[in-house]
Amino acid sequence: MTESPWQIDELDLDGYLARLGVAAEPPGRAGLDALHEAHVRTFTFDNIDVLLDAHPGVTLAVLNEKFVGRGRGGYCFEHSTVFAAALERLGYEVRRHLGRVGDPATGSVQGRTHMTVEVLLDGERLLCDPGFGMSLLRPVPLVDGAESDQRGWPYRVRLDEEGGWQLLRLRDGDWEVTHTTDELPVRPVDVVIGHHYTSTFPASHFRSTLMITRHEEGRHVTVTATHVTVRRPGAPTEHRDLRPGELRVWLAALAVPLTEDEEQRLLSRVAGLSA
Repeated sequence: MTESPWQIDELDLDGYLARLGVAAEPPGRAGLDALHEAHVRTFTFDNIDVLLDAHPGVTLAVLNEKFVGRGRGGYCFEHSTVFAAALERLGYEVRRHLGRVGDPATGSVQGRTHMTVEVLLDGERLLCDPGFGMSLLRPVPLVDGAESDQRGWPYRVRLDEEGGWQLLRLRDGDWEVTHTTDELPVRPVDVVIGHHYTSTFPASHFRSTLMITRHEEGRHVTVTATHVTVRRPGAPTEHRDLRPGELRVWLAALAVPLTEDEEQRLLSRVAGLSA
Protein backbone atom coordinates (compact mmCIF):
# COMPACT_ATOMS: atom_id res chain seq x y z
CA MET A 1 0.00 0.00 0.00
CA THR A 2 1.32 3.47 -0.92
CA GLU A 3 2.01 5.63 2.12
CA SER A 4 -0.39 8.58 2.39
CA PRO A 5 1.27 11.95 1.62
CA TRP A 6 -0.93 13.27 4.44
CA GLN A 7 0.73 10.92 6.99
CA ILE A 8 -2.66 9.79 8.26
CA ASP A 9 -1.08 6.97 10.25
CA GLU A 10 0.36 9.62 12.59
CA LEU A 11 -3.15 10.13 14.00
CA ASP A 12 -3.99 8.17 17.13
CA LEU A 13 -7.43 7.21 15.87
CA ASP A 14 -8.51 5.44 19.05
CA GLY A 15 -7.41 8.42 21.12
CA TYR A 16 -9.20 10.82 18.78
CA LEU A 17 -12.47 8.90 18.95
CA ALA A 18 -12.15 8.68 22.73
CA ARG A 19 -11.79 12.48 22.86
CA LEU A 20 -14.98 12.79 20.84
CA GLY A 21 -16.83 10.12 22.79
CA VAL A 22 -17.85 8.21 19.68
CA ALA A 23 -17.19 4.66 18.53
CA ALA A 24 -15.57 3.60 15.25
CA GLU A 25 -18.22 2.66 12.68
CA PRO A 26 -18.19 1.64 9.01
CA PRO A 27 -18.69 4.59 6.64
CA GLY A 28 -22.28 5.84 6.67
CA ARG A 29 -24.19 9.12 6.79
CA ALA A 30 -25.38 8.79 10.39
CA GLY A 31 -21.87 8.02 11.59
CA LEU A 32 -20.39 10.86 9.57
CA ASP A 33 -22.90 13.35 10.97
CA ALA A 34 -22.19 12.21 14.52
CA LEU A 35 -18.42 12.40 14.02
CA HIS A 36 -18.58 15.90 12.50
CA GLU A 37 -20.77 17.29 15.26
CA ALA A 38 -18.71 15.65 17.99
CA HIS A 39 -15.51 17.14 16.55
CA VAL A 40 -16.96 20.64 16.36
CA ARG A 41 -18.31 20.46 19.91
CA THR A 42 -15.12 18.95 21.35
CA PHE A 43 -12.47 21.29 19.98
CA THR A 44 -12.47 25.08 19.98
CA PHE A 45 -11.78 27.13 16.90
CA ASP A 46 -8.98 29.44 18.03
CA ASN A 47 -5.75 31.20 17.08
CA ILE A 48 -4.11 31.02 20.51
CA ASP A 49 -0.85 29.46 19.33
CA VAL A 50 -0.52 32.08 16.59
CA LEU A 51 -0.78 34.89 19.13
CA LEU A 52 1.73 33.16 21.39
CA ASP A 53 4.20 32.78 18.50
CA ALA A 54 4.29 29.12 19.45
CA HIS A 55 2.75 27.34 16.47
CA PRO A 56 4.74 24.18 15.69
CA GLY A 57 3.16 23.54 12.28
CA VAL A 58 0.43 21.47 10.66
CA THR A 59 1.95 18.00 10.32
CA LEU A 60 -0.24 15.24 11.69
CA ALA A 61 2.34 14.27 14.29
CA VAL A 62 2.17 17.81 15.71
CA LEU A 63 -1.60 18.02 15.44
CA ASN A 64 -2.08 14.60 17.03
CA GLU A 65 -0.20 15.80 20.12
CA LYS A 66 -2.18 19.02 20.20
CA PHE A 67 -5.71 17.77 19.52
CA VAL A 68 -5.61 14.20 20.80
CA GLY A 69 -2.90 14.54 23.42
CA ARG A 70 -3.94 17.87 24.92
CA GLY A 71 -7.51 18.42 23.77
CA ARG A 72 -6.60 21.77 22.24
CA GLY A 73 -8.27 23.25 19.19
CA GLY A 74 -6.96 25.47 16.41
CA TYR A 75 -8.01 26.91 13.08
CA CYS A 76 -9.10 25.47 9.74
CA PHE A 77 -5.82 23.96 8.53
CA GLU A 78 -5.51 22.04 11.79
CA HIS A 79 -9.15 20.97 12.17
CA SER A 80 -9.55 19.84 8.57
CA THR A 81 -6.21 18.00 8.52
CA VAL A 82 -7.12 16.03 11.64
CA PHE A 83 -10.72 15.40 10.55
CA ALA A 84 -9.76 14.26 7.05
CA ALA A 85 -7.17 11.86 8.45
CA ALA A 86 -9.70 10.36 10.86
CA LEU A 87 -12.21 9.90 8.04
CA GLU A 88 -9.69 8.19 5.79
CA ARG A 89 -8.61 5.89 8.61
CA LEU A 90 -12.27 4.96 9.07
CA GLY A 91 -12.62 4.07 5.39
CA TYR A 92 -14.25 7.20 3.93
CA GLU A 93 -13.33 8.56 0.51
CA VAL A 94 -12.00 12.03 1.15
CA ARG A 95 -10.91 15.09 -0.81
CA ARG A 96 -9.32 18.18 0.71
CA HIS A 97 -10.18 21.65 -0.61
CA LEU A 98 -9.05 25.23 -0.13
CA GLY A 99 -11.29 28.26 -0.36
CA ARG A 100 -11.69 31.97 0.14
CA VAL A 101 -13.43 33.45 3.17
CA GLY A 102 -15.78 36.39 2.60
CA ASP A 103 -18.61 37.57 0.39
CA PRO A 104 -17.65 38.68 -3.15
CA ALA A 105 -20.63 41.05 -3.13
CA THR A 106 -19.07 43.08 -0.32
CA GLY A 107 -15.49 43.01 -1.61
CA SER A 108 -14.32 41.21 1.52
CA VAL A 109 -12.94 38.06 -0.15
CA GLN A 110 -9.57 36.88 1.14
CA GLY A 111 -6.87 34.60 -0.28
CA ARG A 112 -7.19 30.80 -0.42
CA THR A 113 -6.66 30.48 3.32
CA HIS A 114 -9.59 28.30 4.35
CA MET A 115 -9.54 24.51 4.28
CA THR A 116 -12.54 22.20 4.04
CA VAL A 117 -13.05 18.46 3.58
CA GLU A 118 -15.26 16.70 1.05
CA VAL A 119 -16.59 13.19 1.59
CA LEU A 120 -17.87 11.06 -1.27
CA LEU A 121 -20.47 8.72 0.19
CA ASP A 122 -22.98 6.56 -1.67
CA GLY A 123 -22.65 8.69 -4.80
CA GLU A 124 -23.16 11.95 -2.91
CA ARG A 125 -20.66 14.75 -2.41
CA LEU A 126 -20.75 16.16 1.14
CA LEU A 127 -19.05 19.30 2.40
CA CYS A 128 -17.49 18.99 5.86
CA ASP A 129 -16.37 22.23 7.49
CA PRO A 130 -15.10 21.51 11.02
CA GLY A 131 -12.65 24.43 11.16
CA PHE A 132 -14.61 27.64 10.65
CA GLY A 133 -15.46 30.19 13.32
CA MET A 134 -19.17 29.50 12.90
CA SER A 135 -18.64 25.89 11.80
CA LEU A 136 -21.23 23.59 10.32
CA LEU A 137 -22.42 21.03 12.83
CA ARG A 138 -22.97 18.39 10.17
CA PRO A 139 -21.96 17.93 6.51
CA VAL A 140 -24.09 19.49 3.78
CA PRO A 141 -24.61 18.18 0.21
CA LEU A 142 -22.52 19.82 -2.50
CA VAL A 143 -25.57 20.43 -4.66
CA ASP A 144 -26.46 23.82 -6.09
CA GLY A 145 -29.31 25.25 -4.01
CA ALA A 146 -29.19 22.59 -1.30
CA GLU A 147 -30.29 23.84 2.12
CA SER A 148 -29.50 22.38 5.52
CA ASP A 149 -30.90 23.13 8.95
CA GLN A 150 -28.01 22.90 11.42
CA ARG A 151 -29.98 22.59 14.66
CA GLY A 152 -31.79 25.85 14.03
CA TRP A 153 -29.13 27.59 11.94
CA PRO A 154 -30.08 27.55 8.21
CA TYR A 155 -27.32 27.09 5.61
CA ARG A 156 -27.37 26.94 1.83
CA VAL A 157 -24.90 25.78 -0.85
CA ARG A 158 -24.62 27.68 -4.12
CA LEU A 159 -22.48 27.06 -7.20
CA ASP A 160 -20.97 30.35 -8.36
CA GLU A 161 -20.21 31.40 -11.94
CA GLU A 162 -16.58 30.29 -11.63
CA GLY A 163 -17.47 26.78 -10.48
CA GLY A 164 -16.80 27.38 -6.80
CA TRP A 165 -19.02 26.17 -3.99
CA GLN A 166 -20.34 28.98 -1.82
CA LEU A 167 -21.55 28.22 1.69
CA LEU A 168 -24.17 30.72 2.83
CA ARG A 169 -25.56 31.29 6.32
CA LEU A 170 -28.90 32.94 7.05
CA ARG A 171 -28.02 35.97 9.17
CA ASP A 172 -30.46 38.68 10.23
CA GLY A 173 -32.88 37.64 7.51
CA ASP A 174 -30.34 37.68 4.66
CA TRP A 175 -28.15 34.98 3.13
CA GLU A 176 -24.49 35.76 3.80
CA VAL A 177 -21.65 34.05 1.90
CA THR A 178 -19.24 32.68 4.50
CA HIS A 179 -16.69 31.21 2.10
CA THR A 180 -16.21 29.76 -1.38
CA THR A 181 -14.47 26.41 -1.86
CA ASP A 182 -12.79 25.65 -5.18
CA GLU A 183 -12.16 22.36 -6.99
CA LEU A 184 -8.38 22.59 -7.37
CA PRO A 185 -6.42 19.63 -5.97
CA VAL A 186 -4.75 20.22 -2.61
CA ARG A 187 -1.41 18.82 -1.53
CA PRO A 188 0.26 18.97 1.89
CA VAL A 189 2.60 21.75 0.77
CA ASP A 190 -0.42 23.95 -0.01
CA VAL A 191 -1.59 23.61 3.59
CA VAL A 192 1.90 24.38 4.91
CA ILE A 193 2.06 27.54 2.79
CA GLY A 194 -1.44 28.66 3.76
CA HIS A 195 -0.72 28.06 7.42
CA HIS A 196 2.59 29.94 7.21
CA TYR A 197 0.90 32.99 5.68
CA THR A 198 -2.02 32.95 8.10
CA SER A 199 0.12 32.54 11.20
CA THR A 200 3.04 34.86 10.35
CA PHE A 201 2.03 37.56 7.86
CA PRO A 202 1.81 40.83 9.81
CA ALA A 203 -1.48 41.88 8.21
CA SER A 204 -3.19 38.52 8.88
CA HIS A 205 -6.16 39.09 11.17
CA PHE A 206 -5.11 35.98 13.08
CA ARG A 207 -2.08 38.02 14.21
CA SER A 208 -4.01 41.06 15.40
CA THR A 209 -6.86 39.78 17.55
CA LEU A 210 -7.92 36.82 19.65
CA MET A 211 -10.56 34.42 18.32
CA ILE A 212 -12.00 31.60 20.41
CA THR A 213 -15.30 30.00 19.41
CA ARG A 214 -17.18 26.92 20.50
CA HIS A 215 -20.48 25.29 19.59
CA GLU A 216 -22.26 24.50 22.85
CA GLU A 217 -25.68 22.96 23.26
CA GLY A 218 -28.18 25.54 22.06
CA ARG A 219 -25.67 28.33 21.54
CA HIS A 220 -22.48 29.39 19.77
CA VAL A 221 -19.97 31.53 21.68
CA THR A 222 -17.27 33.79 20.23
CA VAL A 223 -14.70 35.53 22.40
CA THR A 224 -12.25 38.07 20.99
CA ALA A 225 -9.75 40.39 22.60
CA THR A 226 -12.49 42.97 23.12
CA HIS A 227 -15.93 41.37 22.76
CA VAL A 228 -18.17 38.43 23.59
CA THR A 229 -20.81 37.26 21.11
CA VAL A 230 -23.43 34.63 21.90
CA ARG A 231 -25.72 33.33 19.16
CA ARG A 232 -28.78 31.16 19.69
CA PRO A 233 -31.00 29.77 16.91
CA GLY A 234 -34.02 31.99 16.34
CA ALA A 235 -32.96 34.56 18.94
CA PRO A 236 -31.29 37.99 18.71
CA THR A 237 -27.49 37.90 18.84
CA GLU A 238 -25.95 39.01 22.13
CA HIS A 239 -22.87 41.15 21.54
CA ARG A 240 -21.10 43.10 24.26
CA ASP A 241 -17.72 44.34 25.41
CA LEU A 242 -15.40 41.93 27.19
CA ARG A 243 -15.18 43.06 30.79
CA PRO A 244 -11.81 43.56 32.52
CA GLY A 245 -10.52 40.22 33.77
CA GLU A 246 -13.32 38.29 32.02
CA LEU A 247 -11.14 36.48 29.48
CA ARG A 248 -9.82 34.14 32.15
CA VAL A 249 -13.42 33.25 33.03
CA TRP A 250 -14.23 32.41 29.42
CA LEU A 251 -11.10 30.30 29.01
CA ALA A 252 -12.42 28.14 31.84
CA ALA A 253 -16.04 28.21 30.65
CA LEU A 254 -15.07 27.13 27.13
CA ALA A 255 -12.73 24.48 28.55
CA VAL A 256 -9.59 25.68 26.77
CA PRO A 257 -6.82 23.42 28.16
CA LEU A 258 -3.90 25.83 28.54
CA THR A 259 -0.92 25.45 30.82
CA GLU A 260 -0.51 28.16 33.47
CA ASP A 261 2.36 29.66 31.50
CA GLU A 262 0.35 29.68 28.25
CA GLU A 263 -2.60 31.34 29.96
CA GLN A 264 -0.45 34.05 31.50
CA ARG A 265 1.28 34.78 28.19
CA LEU A 266 -2.07 34.86 26.37
CA LEU A 267 -3.58 37.27 28.90
CA SER A 268 -0.54 39.51 28.54
CA ARG A 269 -0.67 39.42 24.73
CA VAL A 270 -4.40 40.13 24.65
CA ALA A 271 -3.97 43.04 27.06
CA GLY A 272 -1.52 44.51 24.57
CA LEU A 273 -3.93 43.99 21.69
CA SER A 274 -6.79 45.62 23.59
CA ALA A 275 -4.62 48.62 24.47
